[in-house]
Amino acid sequence: MEGSKHKHPPYIAIFVALTILTVGELFVAFLPWGRTTLIVILLFLAVWKALMVALYFMHLRFEKSPVRILAAAPLPLTVIVVIAVMTEFRW
Repeated sequence: MEGSKHKHPPYIAIFVALTILTVGELFVAFLPWGRTTLIVILLFLAVWKALMVALYFMHLRFEKSPVRILAAAPLPLTVIVVIAVMTEFRW
């Protein structure tokens, strides 16, 4: 079975973007802001990085819709588990 042909993504540019996001996470982690604000910002940056990895390094950007749906199917369960754990954890 031959895979679909597509232009290779700019891996170096994506690597640089992921590096910048990681440095941004380190910068944000040491800001003197409230815990909730920091968590929301860091979760946003982590989701952004995970999305970039999934789209480009896992080549989901170039796949058809059923494969994207299959890859995204576990995400609601992940959100439910994270929320359940956060509600049990005492700040």
